[in-house]
Amino acid sequence: MEKQMLPNATLALVMGILSIVGCCCYGLPGIIFGIVALIIALKSEKVYKQDPENYLGYGNVKAGKIMGIIGIVLGVLFAAYMLYVISMIGWDALSDPELMMERAKEMQNQ
Repeated sequence: MEKQMLPNATLALVMGILSIVGCCCYGLPGIIFGIVALIIALKSEKVYKQDPENYLGYGNVKAGKIMGIIGIVLGVLFAAYMLYVISMIGWDALSDPELMMERAKEMQNQ
């Protein structure tokens, strides 16, 4: 019997990559893509472990799972940092650059 590619192995890898890249967008896309990558990787891992000699591409699944976990962690950290910045500067200062600069200078002087 010929070995076939593991279902969704490449998708898990792509979602893992997107989770790390998505962390830079306020953290939320990184968390979402990371969770999707983790779910897909766990399902593909389950299929692989039932019959490992019939499938190829398990390395993509492992890499996608690891990058998904990293993306979730980085996304949560970046989202927490953004919430901290918003709480320090204030929501109204985000739309007014002059007010933002003024509050940033106040924070530096403290």
